[in-house]
Amino acid sequence: MVHYCTVILIFLTLLTCTESVQAQAGRIPVTADSGMVVSSHYLASEAGMEVLKNGGNAVDAAIATAFALAVTLPSAGNIGGGGFLVYHGADGYVTAFNFREKAPLASSEKMFLGSDGQIRDNSNHEGPLSVGVPGTVAGLWLAHQRLGSANWRDLVEPAVKLAQEGFPSTRAMQSFLTRLAQTSDPLYAGTRRAFLKDGTDIFQPGEIWKQPDLAASLIRIRDHGHDGFYSGETAQLLSEFMLEHDGLITLEDLALYTAEEVNPIHGSFGDYEIYSMSPPSSGGVALITMLNILEAYDLESLGHNSAEYLHLLTESMRRAFADRAEHLGDPSFNPNMPVKRLTSKAHADRLRNSIDAERASRSDAKTLSALYLAKESEETTHLSVVDAEGNAVSLTYTLEHSYGSQIVADGTGFLLNNEMGDFNPIPGYTNSNGTIGTPPNLIAPQKRMLSSMTPTIVAKDGKPFMVVGSPGGRTIINTVLQIILNVTTFGMNIAQAVEAPRIHHQWLPDITSFESWGISPDTKTLYEAKGHQVRYRSSQGRAHCIMIKDGLFYGAADSRSYDGQAIGF
Repeated sequence: MVHYCTVILIFLTLLTCTESVQAQAGRIPVTADSGMVVSSHYLASEAGMEVLKNGGNAVDAAIATAFALAVTLPSAGNIGGGGFLVYHGADGYVTAFNFREKAPLASSEKMFLGSDGQIRDNSNHEGPLSVGVPGTVAGLWLAHQRLGSANWRDLVEPAVKLAQEGFPSTRAMQSFLTRLAQTSDPLYAGTRRAFLKDGTDIFQPGEIWKQPDLAASLIRIRDHGHDGFYSGETAQLLSEFMLEHDGLITLEDLALYTAEEVNPIHGSFGDYEIYSMSPPSSGGVALITMLNILEAYDLESLGHNSAEYLHLLTESMRRAFADRAEHLGDPSFNPNMPVKRLTSKAHADRLRNSIDAERASRSDAKTLSALYLAKESEETTHLSVVDAEGNAVSLTYTLEHSYGSQIVADGTGFLLNNEMGDFNPIPGYTNSNGTIGTPPNLIAPQKRMLSSMTPTIVAKDGKPFMVVGSPGGRTIINTVLQIILNVTTFGMNIAQAVEAPRIHHQWLPDITSFESWGISPDTKTLYEAKGHQVRYRSSQGRAHCIMIKDGLFYGAADSRSYDGQAIGF
């Protein structure tokens, strides 16, 4: 049996940390009392921490961290993608921001299909048609306008300096750089100029990588805010590139894009209040559904990750993901989604009554009609922030695939998303391998695609208690669920909760994935005896979380994240 402790990577120092700053990744959390930032790159966490140390609030620090990640974590950090932010103030005020990408005006329901009715050349994931109208800059700008306290310029400036002055290239980028150096496709000429030395040679780990075009794009955002991206030079460069390469995004698409402030999904689990993202994220609805189902069981007595516990987890996952497939999409195009019913205790009671404690249910594609749900990439990133007052931010954003579409419009320096692949490209198609979907998530102009991103804040006694989130495509929802249960039910500290091994089931395909290093063979045998099928995977998610207890902040960066870091002071 391989115990999960053997895979823990502990980073105890930063290159630029001071005596007053603690940094961490592993099972021992950072402890602080004045602020905490946890993200997928230590330089981005440091940028957010400097904002907190200079008097900025949690929203300010989250914005600075997100822009810094757009420089240091190009696989997922971005200004060419989109995402969600959940906020819970120390005063009890709770809100959320939706900056999910939108389909361009020229989009259509069958835009990716050939004459045979099948997807043409993987066009929903590759090439300019796969790019949705980016939302990140609009979302961060709106959050700052509503809740920020620091000067906007000061929040973008750290990212500008990182792009101008450079930072050490990381080994995690080597596979992408190698592939990029081997292509001569003119579509990726801007990408080669942005990521390769002189547009041809690979940066080796440790070499300083500077990004002047990205710096120029960030300077326009620094100086002009929202308009520095959605109009002016950046918008012109992007729209001209799209026109040249048969893409769809126009100046009008960019001018029309808006982020929106929305109410988060709210539920409860025992003494805890749960606030998570509302549609077009499916994460909050599914999370609340599963917690409602599991609330009635004595999970603690079953033992953490016992076969009996994993069975109940799986059955709750199966049912929540079936609901997700049938009902959820962009609420602006689906005003009658039964969100209130899906997140009710009564609905959970009905679902729970269908669970056999001894035998696995079956996931049947025929139980829902005419469904197609595109596979979601697991390359996303999450950051968590708490400031000195106890205000909390949970922010998850993405480019979809690792490095998104891998397209950089000439002169912009930033990667574009391939989020159009999260729409249902083949209306009315189902198979048992996980190809499922619904009319609520069919493509339409200006529509936002369904997402599994699940930025979440758990509150107790009216104040933030946990800030939780992870990348991982559809596994995100189940990763967040298990971290919450690890703390609230099994009494783990936040780092133990993040490091503990995870499982995933998503209704279809009818199979459970186990992290290969984390679940014992004996447990697997008992679990399979209940009728479950198991496959192994290397790892699931890269969660970056915070717990607030007795006036102290405890931060945990997931050791599954190559450069992740929690920093507190």
